[in-house]
Amino acid sequence: MEHVNQTASTYFILLGLSDIPHLQVIYSVVFLVMYMITLSGNILLIIVVMKTPGLHTPMYFFLSSLSVIDMSFSCTIIPKILINTLSTDKSISFLECAIQMYIHMVLGAAESMLLAVMAYDRFVAICMPLHYKTIMNNRFCFYLVAISWSVGFMNSFILVLPTLNLPFCGSNHVNHFFCEIPPFLLMSCVDTQVIEITIYISAAIIVVSAFCLTVISYVHIVSTILKIHSIKGRYKVFSTCASHLLVVTVYYGTIMFMYIRPHSTYYHTKDKVISLLYTAVTPMLNPFIYSIRNKEFKGSINNLHKQVCL
Repeated sequence: MEHVNQTASTYFILLGLSDIPHLQVIYSVVFLVMYMITLSGNILLIIVVMKTPGLHTPMYFFLSSLSVIDMSFSCTIIPKILINTLSTDKSISFLECAIQMYIHMVLGAAESMLLAVMAYDRFVAICMPLHYKTIMNNRFCFYLVAISWSVGFMNSFILVLPTLNLPFCGSNHVNHFFCEIPPFLLMSCVDTQVIEITIYISAAIIVVSAFCLTVISYVHIVSTILKIHSIKGRYKVFSTCASHLLVVTVYYGTIMFMYIRPHSTYYHTKDKVISLLYTAVTPMLNPFIYSIRNKEFKGSINNLHKQVCL
């Protein structure tokens, strides 16, 4: 039998999105712009919520928590992308790669749970408005966010540790722009079926369960909306959910495409784009999606602007 070279590298080489020089420059500019927009948009959202007493509600508390996750996504991944794209040294240490992979998985699971929590918040607000303040009290909201993060930490520990303990064959080149689980499974020279099954189970328990809870919440929401006789009234109620529904569709779609399938179907270019969507594009768009049609939020921004200018 041919000898297989197993490596336990202290570093990996991230191949990035492209090795063409002029494309690397373009990618660097695009990533830098996206990074700045992500940070400024999410920081602005958090500041506006903190400074406006009228926005101290469960919905905006959850939205601020989502902004923290989105900024963490960008800060974990984009700076390293910029460094590797502009530098000839595209290496990443084993420890740095492990931390990046761990935090990325924590944030992914936490965001899935938080989106389900936000759907539940809309369900209570629309379907049980008289009991909303009693159910969605401050302590309960804090517990929901804490549970979302806790699930993320546990899920990441279960998946990342066995992945990085795999023996890797020959080259330590990772055909990706950051340390994500699927390309590492392809690099392994042992059977990864157990880890794949673990990923499927984890996805079923966390992502699919959170998605199903979100769907159930929206089934009740739509049922309640249809009972409203006024078309204007229906539109007004549904508009409070439209932004969240759009974010849910994009986020869950990309996550499920990446993780709920065999790693043998991993297509490098296509999956890099999918990863880019939920790690860089979605965090950039979320604050704008939630605020662009929100008159209350835009009014708060205008009030803060006037206060600063005075």
